[in-house]
Amino acid sequence: MTSGFDSTKYLKDIAALYRADEAACLEKLFPAARLEPAKRENIRKRAAKWIEEIRRTHKPSATVTDLLARFSLTSHEGLALMCLAEALLRIPDRATADALIKDKLSETHWNAALGGNASWAINITGWALSITGTLIDLDDPAKKSPGAALGKLISRLGQPVIREALRGAMQFLANQFVTGETIAEALERARSDMEKGIWFSFDMLGEGARTAADAARYFDEYIQAIEAVGAFQAKHKFPRSSGVSVKLSALHPRYEMAQRGRVIKEMVPRFVALCERAAQLNIPMTIDPEEADRLQLSCEVTEAMLTQANLGTWEGFGFGIQAYQKRAPAVIDWFTALAKAYGKRFHIRLIKGAYWDSEIKRGQERGWDDFPVFTRKSATDVSYLACAQRLLAGSEWVAPMFGTHNAMTISHILEIAGDPKRVEFQKLHGMSNDLHRVLRADGMTYGVYAPVGNHEVLLGYLVRRILENGANSSFVHRLLDRSASVTQLTADPVDELRAQPSLRHPLVRRAPDLYAPERRNSEGIDLADPFVTGPLLTAIGNFPYPLPPEEFKGDIDILFQSAHLAYRSWSKTDVATRAGCLEKLGDLMERDTPALMAILIREGGKTLPDAVAEIREAVDFCRYYAMRARKDFETIDLPGPVGEQNRMRLVGRGVFVCISPWNFPLAIFLGQIAAALVTGNAVIAKPASQTRRVAVYMERLIYAAGIPAALFRLVIGGAKIGAALVAHPLVAGVTMTGSTATAQGINRTLAAKDGPIVPLIAETGGQNAMIVDSSALPEQVIDDVITSAFRSTGQRCSALRVLCLPEPTADKILTMLKGAMKELRVGDPGRLETDVGPVIDTPSQKSLLEHVERLKKEAKEIFITPLGPECAAGPFVAPQAWEIPSIAWLPGEIFGPILHVVLYKPENLGTIIAQINATGFGLTCGLHSRIEETVRHVEGEAHAGNFYVNRSMIGAIVGVQPFGGEGLSGTGPKAGGPHYLPRFCLERVTSNNITAAGGNASLLVAVADGV
Repeated sequence: MTSGFDSTKYLKDIAALYRADEAACLEKLFPAARLEPAKRENIRKRAAKWIEEIRRTHKPSATVTDLLARFSLTSHEGLALMCLAEALLRIPDRATADALIKDKLSETHWNAALGGNASWAINITGWALSITGTLIDLDDPAKKSPGAALGKLISRLGQPVIREALRGAMQFLANQFVTGETIAEALERARSDMEKGIWFSFDMLGEGARTAADAARYFDEYIQAIEAVGAFQAKHKFPRSSGVSVKLSALHPRYEMAQRGRVIKEMVPRFVALCERAAQLNIPMTIDPEEADRLQLSCEVTEAMLTQANLGTWEGFGFGIQAYQKRAPAVIDWFTALAKAYGKRFHIRLIKGAYWDSEIKRGQERGWDDFPVFTRKSATDVSYLACAQRLLAGSEWVAPMFGTHNAMTISHILEIAGDPKRVEFQKLHGMSNDLHRVLRADGMTYGVYAPVGNHEVLLGYLVRRILENGANSSFVHRLLDRSASVTQLTADPVDELRAQPSLRHPLVRRAPDLYAPERRNSEGIDLADPFVTGPLLTAIGNFPYPLPPEEFKGDIDILFQSAHLAYRSWSKTDVATRAGCLEKLGDLMERDTPALMAILIREGGKTLPDAVAEIREAVDFCRYYAMRARKDFETIDLPGPVGEQNRMRLVGRGVFVCISPWNFPLAIFLGQIAAALVTGNAVIAKPASQTRRVAVYMERLIYAAGIPAALFRLVIGGAKIGAALVAHPLVAGVTMTGSTATAQGINRTLAAKDGPIVPLIAETGGQNAMIVDSSALPEQVIDDVITSAFRSTGQRCSALRVLCLPEPTADKILTMLKGAMKELRVGDPGRLETDVGPVIDTPSQKSLLEHVERLKKEAKEIFITPLGPECAAGPFVAPQAWEIPSIAWLPGEIFGPILHVVLYKPENLGTIIAQINATGFGLTCGLHSRIEETVRHVEGEAHAGNFYVNRSMIGAIVGVQPFGGEGLSGTGPKAGGPHYLPRFCLERVTSNNITAAGGNASLLVAVADGV
């Protein structure tokens, strides 16, 4: 059945379009999306008729469409509404719930959204929100209003009554987004529509498993849903069978390309079981599309299922394809060929896509050359029409199903289909009821995508739906807005796109241009693309690992004399020349990425993602400091009296000693050197003994970039050589990153020297804490904790050391944490599937294991990730989490994959902040909260150089999140920030009395002109 089907060929075609040039993709799509004038006019007239009919007959009701029309996403009210509906129903403790209510309602103006043609339900909700907002502000004299009297009356009922009333209002709003909290409830709610021939695809809400327990639970829910829908269909004999939608990420906690082997082995059998049961009951099952970096894995998993499953004559299998992805046409070709090869007829659900904002952000963060999605909405519309044409052309093997709420899109599809019976449409539950009522009256078939689940799992779905359909550019948002004319709503997307100055949206910058025109962004590598990682891993494996260099045996005095002489010449070199050398160095590192990765992995124990990130950071340092030097070294004209010229400029100091650590042997090593060189200084650099190979490799690149050999010297050696360098009389400055004790020792050495006072730029460690309150989303907390505590084997100075959890939600979060830690893979850092590599060396391992022995005696074990037999030979330490009695219990910074957890009562948040500050460290601090007042409070009280809200605490980006601490965590200024370079410089001012040369000619001319 599969003879002649070359899956790899099709997958290569798909990969070729992954991040292809947007304009080139669109030029290929235009012919299929553009019909002749007569057909275009038919399309426009048909859509205009529907829009006018809807506007004439619309009756306000409590639907998502009306909610979006009433509370715009762009308003404070809309955002507050979304946050309340997402968070309030899952907050267990009253204090946090009250804080959330106050935070989201006190600054909004719900009265503005009342009245008009809104339904009674929406008006009542808005009235309740308005009253509550007034009540919250009663103590603020500046916000008194005529409505305050009513609010004061209600306030006598007490905050608990208001809280429960609002919970009821939010429950009502959340119900508009889900068909039912259980599949049984959803089926009963949908029954009357199913009797009319409307079919449903029930989506069991869940945004991806984090743990094996999650995956098992989701699998059970899918099986139960399939059974329930099948039994319901068999009992009632509806005209059209309803089915279920499945997210493959819900079936495995590590559904990602890096874990492909595990996914194929562990998840495909579950997928097979679902398909076989749906086939036995003869109900449709559709795979929901997800993030772009999971698409190829989903294709491979689908083919693996087909080779194993016994599906009989079942033709109910379907797959969702997102038209906003540039790969959509190639994916359609793949599925069409796959169906033909296996003798099956699949159904394809074509949608526009619901992860657009996250895809754009991900592409920018990861440094990809382009996005996997289009940057204009009209471009997505064009792609959708071209894909519809492709689907209808291949309908022998695929049954097209069009998920859309756009009247013009539907009219276009009907025009190219010819016969309405050839197509089916699908809508989201609660959306576009008027449009599909009109379609049904015209004899067309449609179904409903119906989410099912409790409100604790509503977040991801809710946010995507509102972002997708609540944006002001959305057809749904504008349909009932009479300020948007019918002519505007029936514009041809090809015409709209062609009328733009560029096919790509100019405000959505590609990653290479993110910081343009000032500097070019560093290049990223998409490790989720096997056609990228395959050649990369081969190049890394073929790189000859160098022998360790010998320690420095030369004369330190001669070294300094030579460097000082080179500095005197270099400091007079034009800053543009110095900056150009750094930019060339950045280019050379990108050219040699496989070689640098090979050394970082082998010598530093870096995983593949960490190696890529470190090279990018080093490149960013070069380009950012080059850009800053051009600005900082501009002469500044200062104000003064007439006849006098005052100017200030920066100059280099002399010879800098740069001492770098083993945990970032490339990025920190090079960041220090780049800053010192571009500011006109000479550099003597001492890397960590454990990671000397990468320093030697970089020495060659530094010289190749145009830096004179006498200006930069690498000194290999241990602490004794480092001490001799710092103590030398010709030292003009020292920059170091390492332990607090080492920094204090260097500071004492410098202070004891006679002669000029030598500046020290030190970055040291931190007792970094993340505070979580009970408004936080547990899934997001777990993702960020795993990243912050265990990426880079916990060997980052910014890594999470102490997790502070509120008692009301601690059990749930800790249960999830255990499950997520169990999924970590510890082992060879050169393998793509490895999450956690070894610690740097045996002494570090010994120190960490001694701390673990104390934990076993005095703390409570939460979880220790199992180590496989491959970890027996190296310095591995298992990722682990322990509950400790207090932050003060810790002896200091524990530099490794050990997470400490402290529980606290919500009312004691201030005490927790004080305990964190009392450690004396001040590097990074994290907070997970949905309450802005809490964010502002912690931000104001925490003594931390870098404060991270609702995200991980590591991975600071050069020029975006300048990095550095305070207190025991460093001297500042922040590396990768606008104030860093001046610390490497002297300031000089020249004051020139220009009247001494015969008078102030410019003043005389100016006065004469004025006469």
